[in-house]
Amino acid sequence: MHLDPTPIWYGHGHPLARVLAPVSWLYCLVMWLRRLGYRLGWPRRQHLPVPVVVVGNLTVGGTGKTPAVVTLAASLRARGWHPAIVTRGYGGRATDWPRCISPSTDPAQVGDEPVLLARRAGCPVVAGPDRVAAAHLALEHGAVDILLADDGLQHERLARDLEIVVLDGVRGLGNGRCLPAGPLREPVGRLAQVDLVLINGGTRPGAQRMDLVPGAAVNLRDPTMTRALTDFVGMPVHAVAAIGHPQRFFRMLQGLGLRITAQAYPDHHPFSAADLAAWPPGPVLMTEKDAVKCAPFAGPDHWYVPVTAVFEDTFMARFFEQLERLHHD
Repeated sequence: MHLDPTPIWYGHGHPLARVLAPVSWLYCLVMWLRRLGYRLGWPRRQHLPVPVVVVGNLTVGGTGKTPAVVTLAASLRARGWHPAIVTRGYGGRATDWPRCISPSTDPAQVGDEPVLLARRAGCPVVAGPDRVAAAHLALEHGAVDILLADDGLQHERLARDLEIVVLDGVRGLGNGRCLPAGPLREPVGRLAQVDLVLINGGTRPGAQRMDLVPGAAVNLRDPTMTRALTDFVGMPVHAVAAIGHPQRFFRMLQGLGLRITAQAYPDHHPFSAADLAAWPPGPVLMTEKDAVKCAPFAGPDHWYVPVTAVFEDTFMARFFEQLERLHHD
């Protein structure tokens, strides 16, 4: 039986959080000692000949990192940079890593996020659990002059020049405890050590705001066919999501006036034809990440909702200011 940790991690004073607190303290200590070891040079971090920007988070689950990376890649290209992206490839069944990803790569082999990035980011994408090996393969694309790491804040072996943390504006840092008593991958003090903080749909002192702006729904079977989301107002809609925080997707649709029946799946769920056959007739809306896996089984009324990460101007100014400082050092 799967235990949903959400009430423990994001509630207040849950008894299991107190029971698990000693394990959480040990976890925090191990992570702190690990980071200290890398700072002292043992084990040694691997440096690359180009700037490395890590976009990660402190919590388990989705915060909007992947859309943020897509927007950063587009912004860099607009400024004349030639980025490449490295990502883990979580959920992929491949045995040979790292791998160069194309828009047509099988997500069952490499995971859903790498394929999504390859389709949206407009730059080379390499997936692999070993970020250093993935980074070296990415640099074999000769024009690459900057590397974006989607996730990997805790992958200390890859040296980085800038660290960006993305926070969920609704859930924040939960109860402030480390795993397993809370959602934190590292102690909360780590937040003060990163270069920039983005908050997805909220406000926080010292953080810049990021919003996920939905576009027109895209048909899975025929991606040239789109529909405004307002077209779905007034009809029953089945909404599915297999992301780290599915309620964010559902709330977005409801905020647009849609009447939905929500069905959440575990993050990175490997959708099958049987899953889609069990959905009711009528329009089904899903995230773009889920569409990567559902497309082979999709019906004519299955649609995905692409989102674009939009940053406030102050964030972009600070980001490029720090990049230029690195570029001239």
